[in-house]
Amino acid sequence: MVMSSEPTGPAKPAKGPASGKPKAVVHDLEIKDAQIIFHSVWNELEQDLGDDMLRFPKEIILLGGAPGSGKGTHTRFIQKTRGLTCPSIVVSSLLTSPEARKVIDAGYMVGDREVVGILFRKLLDPDYRDGAILDGFPRTEVQVECLKLLVDKMKELRARFFETPLRVHFRQPTIHIMVLFVDEKTSVERQIKRGHQAEAHNQEVRTTGVGECMELRPTDLDPKAARRRYQVFKEQTWEALQSLKQTFFYHFVNAQGSVAEVERNILNELRYQSLLELDPQTYDSLRNLPLASEIILHARQALVKRLDAYELNQTELFHQVIGLIQEKIMPVVVRHAISGLATVNIEDSLLHDSEALAMLIDIFSERGYHAVVDLHRIEIPEQVDLASGDISCRQKKVFRITIRFQGSEIRRG
Repeated sequence: MVMSSEPTGPAKPAKGPASGKPKAVVHDLEIKDAQIIFHSVWNELEQDLGDDMLRFPKEIILLGGAPGSGKGTHTRFIQKTRGLTCPSIVVSSLLTSPEARKVIDAGYMVGDREVVGILFRKLLDPDYRDGAILDGFPRTEVQVECLKLLVDKMKELRARFFETPLRVHFRQPTIHIMVLFVDEKTSVERQIKRGHQAEAHNQEVRTTGVGECMELRPTDLDPKAARRRYQVFKEQTWEALQSLKQTFFYHFVNAQGSVAEVERNILNELRYQSLLELDPQTYDSLRNLPLASEIILHARQALVKRLDAYELNQTELFHQVIGLIQEKIMPVVVRHAISGLATVNIEDSLLHDSEALAMLIDIFSERGYHAVVDLHRIEIPEQVDLASGDISCRQKKVFRITIRFQGSEIRRG
């Protein structure tokens, strides 16, 4: 990762007559591919610790929201509600390098690779084994994708060690999401108020020598910088948090009201999310059934292998099926190109061979169609025994092939 020593904002012209040149524009050279970043971090963890030591918390609570929305204020309430004793992991406090602090102090965000790498290692601290609150993660689309990949890896590890004595260390992960939202006016007012309070408190500590100084962010003393922090949240973090809803079910928590009102909103949201979770025992009963996402992961490669095997090992039958499709099925499919749905009834004996049926379905799949074959057995009377009244029938097999595909849209004037 290449980390700039200056915040990546728009370049401004230098002041004063001595320099007629604008300041150099800082280019963001960091890799933005979540897969590359995640696997780079994960491979480092495996090499350093071994996969049997990648023991992440059972419960991860993502605490996010706009600046000044009360994340720090409501952390203790969430800890008490979930029975957690360890302090929350404040992501910004983990980023202690001079370069990272300079970016943060200017109101911008540190690169994803550094954030993900430091945070994942922190989550492996045994103190967080039962649960951890993450304050300020994820904040970008890349971090959201890395979170999803982490949950997938946690499930993989649980499945891998399920039948071993290490099973107790790899529990079914639970993700809860608390996103506190306030509008820009409230955010800026709270940031500046927090800054004045911290400044007054720190002055008293320095004067009396009693107590500890509070963290004082440079952005908490500058309304312009505080507003910029909110804009960064809306432009980058807001979209990332929205995209979380594609995987996890949650609502934004209204944090505009009093502390008591916000706590009620948080409690209601936690109850809602808990209702959507399977009991761990139920999950374990279902775990051997593959997810649809797992099945389709290598489906294309498997299809290609089967088709190549047909061509190599069953050439004659394979080409007979191709000929059947060309002559008897595709003309009907073409006539239904607008609707995207065609049904063909075929009595060809070629399809009595189950291998031919498998080839037919695979061929259509490779060409982008979805084919379903139903076999209908029809009894046709052939002879009547006048003495007994018995009717002899022969059985006719009719293969009903339904082809679905993306139809054409008709333009209407």
